[in-house]
Amino acid sequence: MARKVPQINAGSMADIAFLLLIFFLVTTTMDVDTGIMRQLPPPPDPNQDIPDIRERNIMNILVSKSDRLLVNKKIGNIKTLKNDVIDFMSIHHDDLAYPEVTLKSIDYIGDVYTTKGIISLKNDRGTSYNMYIQVQNELAAAFKELRDRLSMEKFGRKYDKLINEDYIDAINKAVPVRVSEAEPEDVGGN
Repeated sequence: MARKVPQINAGSMADIAFLLLIFFLVTTTMDVDTGIMRQLPPPPDPNQDIPDIRERNIMNILVSKSDRLLVNKKIGNIKTLKNDVIDFMSIHHDDLAYPEVTLKSIDYIGDVYTTKGIISLKNDRGTSYNMYIQVQNELAAAFKELRDRLSMEKFGRKYDKLINEDYIDAINKAVPVRVSEAEPEDVGGN
């Protein structure tokens, strides 16, 4: 007499696999590149005259296709870029080597000197994405430190620890992020 071989009931196996798949899809986090958080300025008003910007108010940063920096026509270094930007955008009274300063009255801060400095960034089309992000990070870190300094001086806490929206707005007005980024082109250099 032949022995009957028991069979495994696999009818619900597809349901279990489907449930496991759903579980892992729901609980897994995806690494999403969110990009660079920078608010673009509004488009210029066609009826408004474009102001003259003096050369001393502009810090030119060029990034070549071989990822080399040129800061104000001198060889630069990514490791010192943050400090170079902080130095340039800091207040230097009556020093013609630095941007002009103006005295502004800002709510919640009072009278404060602000710079007319602008960072002009230009990349070669061949600039690597890694170098582009490094430069952007250094620029963002420089403006963050400038805002932290003023916030500590005026409110006793760092900029990112401020809760009062009026204080945040006041610091943003006193230390605006003035970065002008040109379209990439073949700027040359190795």
